[in-house]
Amino acid sequence: MPPAQQPQQPQQPQQTPRDWWFTAHRRFSTIGSALAIMMVFWIGLNILATEALRTLLGTDVPAWAVLLASSGPLYVVAMPLSMLAFTRVPVIRTRQYPMKAGEFIQIFVMCIPVMFLGNMIGNILSAGATDGQATNRINDVILGSDWRMNALFIGLLAPVCEEWIFRKEIISRLRRYGEKTAIMFSALAFALFHMNVFQFFYAFGLGLMFGYVYTRTSRLRYSVAMHMLINLNGSVLAPLVIQQIDPRILDGTVSEAEIMRMAETGNMGGMGIMMLYGTVMLGLCIAGIVLLITKCKSWEFYLAPEELPAGLKIRTAYANPGVIAYLLLTVMLTGWMLFA
Repeated sequence: MPPAQQPQQPQQPQQTPRDWWFTAHRRFSTIGSALAIMMVFWIGLNILATEALRTLLGTDVPAWAVLLASSGPLYVVAMPLSMLAFTRVPVIRTRQYPMKAGEFIQIFVMCIPVMFLGNMIGNILSAGATDGQATNRINDVILGSDWRMNALFIGLLAPVCEEWIFRKEIISRLRRYGEKTAIMFSALAFALFHMNVFQFFYAFGLGLMFGYVYTRTSRLRYSVAMHMLINLNGSVLAPLVIQQIDPRILDGTVSEAEIMRMAETGNMGGMGIMMLYGTVMLGLCIAGIVLLITKCKSWEFYLAPEELPAGLKIRTAYANPGVIAYLLLTVMLTGWMLFA
């Protein structure tokens, strides 16, 4: 993919080095504040919506209503409100470039092992921190919801809204200080946003991949499409495959003799579909690892017009009030979700 076009006359700002650094520091802090505002309104309205549902429906709240109570406040209120702060940081205009189908497929396949490795790390750390007592509430909601609701809220709406905030809004406003800095910041913010150790590591890894795609193309459609495919796999396809399996096989209550009879009659309770799905995912994972090893070395990053010096990147991007507030808020919520 060709480099994103730099803005016309990409000159260093007419400021002293000290003033320039304070401007950059303040802009990162503003982005962090916008994210913190988004989280506060989202969590607060989610709690109110959930309590209203419990008042109306009692303890038997359907999973689709839980999705609505979470997604509605986020997409309709919290994210738009955060834009009031986002707009205080100017966007750097770049030229848009198309991505060839082969490039899209290759990077998407690279996302598969990143997702699985991150998922494994999250599961291991969650189990270790809680002596195996932690449960992934997201999986519980997904498995308890109708697949059409999962497709709508998780497979379609979530990728569009999340890519808009974490790729377009963040990277477009911070890439002037360095492409790698903007991608890393975006990926970390995206991972923390999930407030879930189970999801943190694969969200971070995928955030890096999506961030690179957006940086090189300046078109949101590609990262949105990749995000949709991954979410639809996890929230729709995989649960549908699991539902084809005899529940007794999953919980281990079926006898060995009965399994033998199933094999003799050719009725394996959906195990054939599961094995096919697993084989395809394993093949994609192996192919993704090979591509990561052979292709990532050729990825290119270009000097930004106001590139931060190496010694100032962490201090500027993360050691500021807005980002610290977002970090503390999301880490506390993640801990509460893990041990609640």
